[in-house]
Amino acid sequence: MQAQLAHQTALAPTGTIVIGCAGAAAVVGVLALYFGALLSIVRSDLTGGMKLVWVVFALMTPFLGCLLWFLVGRRDAQHRPGIA
Repeated sequence: MQAQLAHQTALAPTGTIVIGCAGAAAVVGVLALYFGALLSIVRSDLTGGMKLVWVVFALMTPFLGCLLWFLVGRRDAQHRPGIA
């Protein structure tokens, strides 16, 4: 019984470290998506009004707004060449 308890105690910090690293990696990934989307929105060929709408949407709903930009908005901006 004591050996089993010692084994569980030894593994507890490892599990905490793995969960912490996975959480940190997820946060870094979301931040990269967020800043990448904002940079992509600002550098797109959309008009100033549409850029403002996308930036506000990305700021109000960070994950969903950025994900929708890359799935829908960026493709729409590429279909409108010459609009500045």
